[in-house]
Amino acid sequence: MKLAVFDCDGTLIDGQAAICEAMEATFAKYGLASPPRNTIRRAVGLSLPQAMRQLLPESDVEQQQAMAESYKLAFRTARAEGRVSQPLFEGIEPCLRTLAASGWTLGVATGMSDRGLAHCLANNGIADLFVTLQTADRHPSKPNPEMLEQALFEAGALPGEAVMIGDTGYDMQMAQSAGTRAVGVDWGYHHPEELKAAGAEWVAETPAELLAYLLK
Repeated sequence: MKLAVFDCDGTLIDGQAAICEAMEATFAKYGLASPPRNTIRRAVGLSLPQAMRQLLPESDVEQQQAMAESYKLAFRTARAEGRVSQPLFEGIEPCLRTLAASGWTLGVATGMSDRGLAHCLANNGIADLFVTLQTADRHPSKPNPEMLEQALFEAGALPGEAVMIGDTGYDMQMAQSAGTRAVGVDWGYHHPEELKAAGAEWVAETPAELLAYLLK
């Protein structure tokens, strides 16, 4: 068994513009100045309430939850109006398909919702590649290891047979807690130095590099 569990946004897809726009609309609804986009991007990977806590550290839990729900509504509205773009990063699809053809089992562990992840994977034509999908709807936020542990269980893999692949320190910390390998990618939201400090054994610069590293 070789199991590769991928983060989604920032690792498989580039959804930063849609995320930033929905977050800016949410802050505007509450009459608040939105954080800079770089600050918003750094919260990607966390579940929404935790992201709101990071972006509004002085707010209370009630406000964080309310703003998380407003964000969901803003994002769903933008998607319904055709304003959401979540393309795969260049080279990701051949990387995934080659891994699957080489005998790897694939999964996803993401801070996205079930609905959002399903929509994203289907729109990009890669939903058929994954045997386990774990989201923030059913698990605590990263870096809690629960969603990765559930991916291991559903795939029938031991921690030593798996690797977590992601673009944030939260992914790397989650892998450390679950006992799996951790490999970072530098085309997402956190710097390579941060990924290594959080436990990444290596950081890929391109999907082709990632594929070569996993197949060696």
